[in-house]
Amino acid sequence: MKKEKKRKKTMPQDSERMNPEGEEILEEASAPEEAETAPEAQAPEADPLAEARAQAEEYLNLAQRVQADFDNFRKRTKATRAEAYEDGAREFIRQLLPVVDNLERAAQQESQDESLLTGVRLVYKQLCDAMEKRGVEVIDRPGEKFDPALENAVMQGTPEEGEPGCVCAVLQKGYKMGDQVIRHAMVKVVAE
Repeated sequence: MKKEKKRKKTMPQDSERMNPEGEEILEEASAPEEAETAPEAQAPEADPLAEARAQAEEYLNLAQRVQADFDNFRKRTKATRAEAYEDGAREFIRQLLPVVDNLERAAQQESQDESLLTGVRLVYKQLCDAMEKRGVEVIDRPGEKFDPALENAVMQGTPEEGEPGCVCAVLQKGYKMGDQVIRHAMVKVVAE
């Protein structure tokens, strides 16, 4: 009989609700179902307010993480953009340096045409002022200790030209922008 009850539970068709003697067993079959549903009904129902609060907290945490990620992205993008701008400015100034050198040489020459020479000197001064406003500094350190981070030694001087290890002549000025050297100065250094 137990097998039939289980079978009837799984296949509830009208023709099978009779035992072999022809008696209905609806009451017996329904009793175990009630017994099975009774423990579920006795389980405490989840508090909808607590569930809503937990879900709200989860959404708040998610929103805060998304906001923090966006803030980090914005800061990273701003830093990258500023760095790219500075790299472009340094590259432009690097390409402009031969022009500055030529204007400096032209301004130092003697000429019969004094107005032309004055014009060249004014253009050279204006260009140097514009570079200075942009943060470009000249590396011109005669008489100071040689610094390989700022200068390239291309010649060796004699002890009569200065103290050992010091720059005795600047052959070509160097330039730096902020902490980065755009072009190293070419110098003559007294041998140690």
